[in-house]
Amino acid sequence: MSAISQRIEPRQQDIGFVVRRLLPVRGMRSVGPFVFLDHMGPAYFVAAGTAGDVRPHPHIGLATVTYLSQGAMMHRDSLGTVQRIEPGAINLMVAGGCGIVHSERVPADIRAANVAVEGLQMWLALPQAQERCTPAFYHYPAQVLPQRDFERGSVQLLIGAAFGMVSPVKTFAPTLYAAWQLQGGGVLPLPQDVAERALYLIEGEVLVDGEIVRAGELVILSDSARKLRASACVQGVIFGGAPLDGPRYLDWNFVASNRALLAAARADWQAGRFVMVPGESESIPLPG
Repeated sequence: MSAISQRIEPRQQDIGFVVRRLLPVRGMRSVGPFVFLDHMGPAYFVAAGTAGDVRPHPHIGLATVTYLSQGAMMHRDSLGTVQRIEPGAINLMVAGGCGIVHSERVPADIRAANVAVEGLQMWLALPQAQERCTPAFYHYPAQVLPQRDFERGSVQLLIGAAFGMVSPVKTFAPTLYAAWQLQGGGVLPLPQDVAERALYLIEGEVLVDGEIVRAGELVILSDSARKLRASACVQGVIFGGAPLDGPRYLDWNFVASNRALLAAARADWQAGRFVMVPGESESIPLPG
């Protein structure tokens, strides 16, 4: 049996700058609770202007997970949160039922120093019992996230329990998210007690039980996948978890188990009924 059940190539999407979108795609709407994956950058932004800034926009029914490998972003939201995120840290924003509005902007010092910004933006669909929960925001600095070094490699556990470690990041359902690096000859055993698993390769090339995966490729792992082996330096992430507790529908920035909730959220944004981000005067209009 093949260790890889599906291979997914990125498609470009412009969100104020070009990103590589990997989830959702036709035939693969979710991996565990993850319903969305964008690879941002590496991108450079000039000191003047707003290129790279993501203007205020709304969410419902999900938790966003932001993880950077280079640069920094400044998060602001309708709860009044102002939080800079830097490499190795996790920003977890829970939209809930009444929704949350946020912006993500490139800090002035990152622009002035011409520092590259790169990272992953992911969405977790909230379980049906919690998709109308109270909005919240959590920040976890890199130093509180467990990391393990081993011969010719390392792994940082971002969410869940794996590799003999437990992450402090809040979860809503069984979830796995880990960032890893391997040097040539390094081997990483894959967690086996996870119902659905995917591997995204950020840089380099790796063998999954002998099958080649190249940079920029998202692969859905089968139950038989056991280990990664690198012939040169490589880095990526593993993510997944328990299957969703029912269908999820996506409409623009909204996720819900009921299409009526999506229609209501669109109407609320169009009518200006969402609480806005303090100090922000811009917003992204509802798409047609």
